[in-house]
Amino acid sequence: MAWNEPGGNSNNQDPWGGKRKGGDRKGPPDLDEAFRKLQESLNGLFGGGKKRSGDGGGGGSGGGSGKGGGFGLLGIGLVVLLAIWLYNAIYVVDEQEQAVVLRFGKYYETVGPGLNIYFPPFDRKYLENVTRERAYSKQGQMLTEDENIVEVPLTVQYKITNLQDFVLNVDQPEVSLQHATESALRHVVGSTAMDQVLTEGRELMASEIKERLQRFLDTYRTGITVTQVNVQSAAAPREVQEAFDDVIRAREDEQRSRNQAETYANGVIPEARGQAQRIVEDANGYRDEVVSRAKGEADRFTKLVAEYRKAPEVTRERLYLDTMQEVFSNTSKVLVTGDKGQNNLLYLPLDKMIESSRNGSASSASGAATTVVDPGSRAADMQQQRDTRTRETR
Repeated sequence: MAWNEPGGNSNNQDPWGGKRKGGDRKGPPDLDEAFRKLQESLNGLFGGGKKRSGDGGGGGSGGGSGKGGGFGLLGIGLVVLLAIWLYNAIYVVDEQEQAVVLRFGKYYETVGPGLNIYFPPFDRKYLENVTRERAYSKQGQMLTEDENIVEVPLTVQYKITNLQDFVLNVDQPEVSLQHATESALRHVVGSTAMDQVLTEGRELMASEIKERLQRFLDTYRTGITVTQVNVQSAAAPREVQEAFDDVIRAREDEQRSRNQAETYANGVIPEARGQAQRIVEDANGYRDEVVSRAKGEADRFTKLVAEYRKAPEVTRERLYLDTMQEVFSNTSKVLVTGDKGQNNLLYLPLDKMIESSRNGSASSASGAATTVVDPGSRAADMQQQRDTRTRETR
């Protein structure tokens, strides 16, 4: 049964469990009374209230109770503020982090890993990760040394090595890093030819950009160390990509033709040098042979003169016989002599002559050229030899 139904609430109570002060009064409980009870409870906790001797106490007791309640609220506020201050003042630095503390705006200390405390608002702290490598990427159109425009993508990896410089020396050091990267990239690309930027010159460009960028950052004292610079595949702008492709193909054809020419030259030049060296060696050998033979003939003649002076007749006869032997050994004609007063007979061994002519033809055919003998001229020679023999016989 509801509490406000007729005849249903005989205890004359309100829904908050309290008795009504009057049979016909309706409404919520007294808020002043509830607030007063709460204040008394707080005063009892902090010792600010006094025990009353009765409900009808004097005015002095009431004044003391109100003053104790004000000090209790102030204490609560101070406790809350202290808790908030401690929550903000105590902080933990991880193993990968460092913290820089400023006291009254001036550098005070650099804090390592662990549990630490600082005193705001007099102190300010800056907490950063100093071991993690960070990355920054950039891509833009650059003008090369030969006045061509290329798009160069770039990635810079860096980390913080001096947190004090990173916090105090430069406002927004990472923005300064971006500006320095663009400056270094434009300087290096602007002093490099386009074919080097597009092909095999990227590694050298990356090392030069890293060196120049680190020099800029050290000059600014940003506390940042560049660990790696990666220059990705550069390309021409889309508007002129087809023209650049044609130029690249033409250069590849030029390089291929040059390589073929160098290969041919490397094959021909050593061969020609070998032939020239062989000719020089043959000439030197021929020279040595002729000189040696001449010296030998000169020595022989000198020795022959000495022998001739000793026995002129014998030496003269021996020279005559050696000469005739040498002459007759190279001819196919045989001269038969008789006694005194008889005619001499010239014998022509035709079989030997024909055999020698055949041998000469075979040797010439095995060489570079073949000698052709005219039959008419051979017959004429044979007729002439027969006529000569007939005249000598007569």
